[in-house]
Amino acid sequence: MLERPPAQGQAAERNAPPRLVVARDTDGGRSRPSARRRVLVADDEPAMRVLCRVNLQVDGVEVLEASDGSEALEVATRERPDLVLLDVMMPGIDGWEVARRLEADAATRDIPILFMTALAGADDRRRGFEAGGVGYIVKPFDPIQLGQRVNRTLELLEQGDRDRLRREMLD
Repeated sequence: MLERPPAQGQAAERNAPPRLVVARDTDGGRSRPSARRRVLVADDEPAMRVLCRVNLQVDGVEVLEASDGSEALEVATRERPDLVLLDVMMPGIDGWEVARRLEADAATRDIPILFMTALAGADDRRRGFEAGGVGYIVKPFDPIQLGQRVNRTLELLEQGDRDRLRREMLD
């Protein structure tokens, strides 16, 4: 939340820079505000993780990161993010296998997955659909719209429109 610092007089208040007011942690980090969404960005390219993090944070999203499939599975299990932005082509455990394992685990199967990949073919989208994804973002993408896409996806999921999102993947 942005607010102006206390000022003396109207002119000082108009010219004062806004400051970020952060809510204090009163419960030792056991809970988080419900309005703050958390997204796990799993991509082996550091530049892509930074690009996603910066643009998601602008839209008020808390970002968790993983640099490979194994780490993505660990973070998803431990942190239970609201959504996973999952690269497909990663060394070791690829995104398809990460999705399969998340789907197979009762603790993580309800975490929605937005695939984020350069694989743009119809067969690739279908594979993402079959892996249980709720969306498919083709690289390169407009990073400015990433937060909007993530928030729209989460809003539709909250409204119970998972099937609609999954159908849109194939369009």
